[in-house]
Parts: sequence; structure tokens; C-alpha cells
Amino acid sequence: MNDYKLLRTFLLAAEKRNFAQVARELDMTPAAVTRAIAALEEDLGVQLFVRTTRQVSLTTDGAIFAAQIQPAVQALDNARKDLMNTHKADHGRLRISAPTWFGQQVLPPILSAFRERYPKISFEISLADGLVNIIDDDYDLAIRISAAPSDKFTIWRKISVVHRILVAAPGSRFCDMKHPNELIPDDCLAYSGDSKRETWTLSDGSGSATISAGRAVSANSGEVLASMAADGAGVAMLPKFHVAEHLRTGRLAHVLQDWSPPDLWLTLYYPPYQALPPRIASFSKFFEQQIPAFISAIE
Repeated sequence: MNDYKLLRTFLLAAEKRNFAQVARELDMTPAAVTRAIAALEEDLGVQLFVRTTRQVSLTTDGAIFAAQIQPAVQALDNARKDLMNTHKADHGRLRISAPTWFGQQVLPPILSAFRERYPKISFEISLADGLVNIIDDDYDLAIRISAAPSDKFTIWRKISVVHRILVAAPGSRFCDMKHPNELIPDDCLAYSGDSKRETWTLSDGSGSATISAGRAVSANSGEVLASMAADGAGVAMLPKFHVAEHLRTGRLAHVLQDWSPPDLWLTLYYPPYQALPPRIASFSKFFEQQIPAFISAIE
């Protein structure tokens, strides 16, 4: 970086033609500016300035050298500025992965409110149902709704418990069920990131029941499962806030209300940073503060 500082000093001197003014702008002494220019001239083996008692002017070699290095030094200045901004709490770019439904229904107002507070932070949002490789895909953080994390190579931050319920079409035979044993595997619409079967474990506080789901239908989209359940195709097990609007409008009904599956977690996870970059920490804190109100409003 010493060469970089020398070149910046030289370019400013080439622009100002006054070592005293350069010294004031760079918080140096005039003697330090003179020594810096002399060191650069010695290193290059050419004279860059003609100095008199009244003025400083570029030599032909100095003018050519200034024109050639100016774009490179400007690029370094820009790169340095971008890097420094990236490590400020109110500057930089955030690349975020989120589940499709959550990203469409919950995330936009949070992003808008955050942008009002931090207008110099920009976002790139990618929506996908299923886990992404946050390191290989170059995300700053990901929002996920899942069981307790087991990944040892990323950093996880639990934000909120996510309650799940069983839903089916109002008036369907599933609404009259009293016990999970009345369900058969073909009735159970499974959520699976890789479109495979899943095992449902339900408890009423005194006992438990296990059901194999997804033999007939599995999908990696909660909205697909909600729609199929509303059409009478079976029972879906989904986050309560995901189906809250369907319940309000009567499109879906909560079935087997005395039986509950294990809760999930709304979680943020990150690449294995030693410490979260300030812009990521700022968003994470804001997100955690905003989520309870949004989930309460939806449910």
C-alpha cells in the first residue's frame, strides 16, 4: 500500500502543482510530500516535476506517467471504497435466499422498512423452496423454515418458533376424524424439498402417532399442498401462518386439532464468518425485531 500512497500523492501533486496544497489535503507536511515525490522519482529513475521557487510543473515524462496511472489508481480508490463500505452497518449489498411463500408474503414489507432506515444497502433476493448451498451459491444469508439445524459448516440463528397444523377441505371426511389412525398414507400430502416421502409424528400430550406421508403426493411447495388440500385431495401439514388466510376465508379447515406435530424454526443462517459483517448484522437484528409482529398479524 506504500506504493499506492506514493502514486496518489504524485497524482494529486500533478493536479494541484503545489506541494503545500497537497500536504494540506493529505494531512502531511510539505517536506513529507517533497520526500515522497523524490522517492518515486528515484525508484522510476526519471524526473517527474520541475521545481522552482515559484511553481511546480510536470516534466514530459511526468505528464505521460500521470496519464497512464490515473485510471489504475482510480480503480484502486473505488475498490478500496467499496470494500470499506461493505464493512459498514449502513452500506453495501445483501444477497439473500428465502422460501418462496415467505419471500412473497412476509419479506417485502420488512425489506421496505429496512431500506427506509438504511437506503444505502441494496438487496438481491432469490426465492427457492429447499436448502441452498449458501457458500457455493454466494449468499450473504438465507432465511429458512425447518427442523432444528444440523449443519455444522454454517452459522445458524433461531429467530422464531413456527407452529404447524393439519389442514383439509371444509366439509370433507377428514374434518370428522378424531384420531390420526384414521388417516392412511395416501391421504397425507407430504412437503419435501426433494419430492420424497416424509414421516409425520403427531402428539396429543398423552400419546403419539406416526404416519408415512407422501405415498400418493409430495411437493416442495407449501402452496401446492394447500391448494390440493382445499380441493379435497387429502390432508396437508403446514405452518400455521402459511395457511392462516386460507383458514380465515374458509378455504381450509384445521383438522385433528388435539394432535400437533413438532414445531419448526424460522432461522437465519450464514456462511462461516468469524464475525458477521456489519451490514449483515444490521439486517439480522432488524429482521428479528420485525418478525413477531408480522407473524402475529398473519396468524
